[in-house]
Amino acid sequence: QVQLVESGGGSVQAGGSLRLSCAASGYTDNSFAKGWFRQAPGKEREGIASINSYGATIYANSVKGRFTISRDNAKNTLYLQMNSLKPEDTAMYYCASGSRWFVLQPDKYNSWGQGTQVTVSS
Repeated sequence: QVQLVESGGGSVQAGGSLRLSCAASGYTDNSFAKGWFRQAPGKEREGIASINSYGATIYANSVKGRFTISRDNAKNTLYLQMNSLKPEDTAMYYCASGSRWFVLQPDKYNSWGQGTQVTVSS
């Protein structure tokens, strides 16, 4: 069983930046893909970035060019650097791991953190 804890969320003005972290503990297996997801009120959870064990990355079109996912396997930590933030980026952000598939579909990931809130004001 792996435990995931997100941090780094907060409130920022449009155009600002935040860096989210996701620390993993327990049984960690870096051979699986890890990802970041977000869910705004009244909307479905969406995948925004994923990284596989080789370091390859994929992004949702809505964040491509603005967000960067990275992982430090030695520290068992996943990161999401978010630049040029927009009000529509406001959501609860979750990290997830354990996917055998290199995809952005939430149902392919089996371990989830509790989330960290990101609020972007205009």
